Amino acid sequence: MGLITNILFPVDFSPSCIAMAAYVKRAATLFGARVSLMHVFDPASYSGLELYVRNPTEVAEEHLEIAHDRLDSFLKADFPASDYPRILVPGDPATEIARAAGKGFDLIMMPTHAGRFRRMLLGSTTAKVLDSADCPVATSMHAETIAPHSLEHREWLCALSLGDDSERVLHYAHKATGEAGANLRIIHAIPAADPALPVRLDLEEQMQCEQRQGAHTRIDDLQRRVGSQAAVRIEVGPVKDALLQAARQSDADALIIGRSARPGSQGRLLDLAYAMVRDSPFPVVSV
Repeated sequence: MGLITNILFPVDFSPSCIAMAAYVKRAATLFGARVSLMHVFDPASYSGLELYVRNPTEVAEEHLEIAHDRLDSFLKADFPASDYPRILVPGDPATEIARAAGKGFDLIMMPTHAGRFRRMLLGSTTAKVLDSADCPVATSMHAETIAPHSLEHREWLCALSLGDDSERVLHYAHKATGEAGANLRIIHAIPAADPALPVRLDLEEQMQCEQRQGAHTRIDDLQRRVGSQAAVRIEVGPVKDALLQAARQSDADALIIGRSARPGSQGRLLDLAYAMVRDSPFPVVSV
């Protein structure tokens, strides 16, 4: 069985979701995957005026019918309901999306709504899904203004921290790019020396050279373990800035990054991963 066979596409009928459809179709074509559209509605979203003229049961039934009709007609040219199942559930969007994804889906694809999301990721539905979902999540901040590359363009990046989770992340990236027929490149950032500390330039250069060599050795070992032969780029500087600089200088389709393997008190997505999702110049697959 392939790595990605079932894609969950949560929709809220926004322009971002409409624009995200092209990315979803591209991913479905690359992996030969099935796509299901999902909408989560609030059954208690009625107004006081509605309750004044009708009882709550009638109002709730009408809202359900409206949501059902909107979901059935949404993106019907790209995703006809006869071939692309619809899922409609009441409740909290992030909670229900994560719960649905645990029932046989390999990838969640959802936009991050340019604007407020760029300034503050925390608190958004997408951020909550990133924190709680067990399966990988693909996000795109630029879906409203930037279309995906052509299907023939298949260049993917994988950012490795070289921590304990790096082998899992690289294994996923290697398998995914193999199934998609894409070219994989690896990027890694070495933290720069503390600028507040007085250091000799020659000593700093020697330390960086040793760190680069150590990083290359570690990455070579990881690639041998997963059977990868990807090109490697190592940057020196503040980690987030160095990784984003490497990403911006690459003409890639997607950036693959790691999330915590298990949810903790702050969720799966740590500060650096949040920053990468927020500021990446192209879609991010968080695994």
